[in-house]
Amino acid sequence: MKTIQKMYEHLNWANQRILETLQSIGDENQDVFRLFSHILLAEKVWITRLQGLDSSRLPIWSDVDIEVCTELVIQNEESLTTFLTNLANTDLDKLISYTNSKGKEFKNSVRDVLTHIALHGQYHRGQINSRLRAEGIEPVNIDFITFVR
Repeated sequence: MKTIQKMYEHLNWANQRILETLQSIGDENQDVFRLFSHILLAEKVWITRLQGLDSSRLPIWSDVDIEVCTELVIQNEESLTTFLTNLANTDLDKLISYTNSKGKEFKNSVRDVLTHIALHGQYHRGQINSRLRAEGIEPVNIDFITFVR
């Protein structure tokens, strides 16, 4: 549980750093904003699934502005913090059932879903950094080791 908790502290830190960078550059690069909003919307979908609620109508790709991203960063951090605070080690292997956006049903452990959320966001934050560099903007250092230092 300590490792998962640390992964989520890093996730929240990395999201905040990306958000601050995007706020400072304006909305010139819509592709970057679309990727960041995808991270946040996907987090919301997975949080909803972890809570045992229907996520089938929630978007995972949408053109949203920086204000919506800011709200999602705050909401997702609060929801994930609450979820993790109430989660016991024994709950990590509990299976959750959910239906994806295409209507297909799946079951995965809470542990696997939490791992997926953290890795999914890091993958797309890497894409964001690649696009920032291509635009001549300094990439955001979101390395885990930087976080733990």
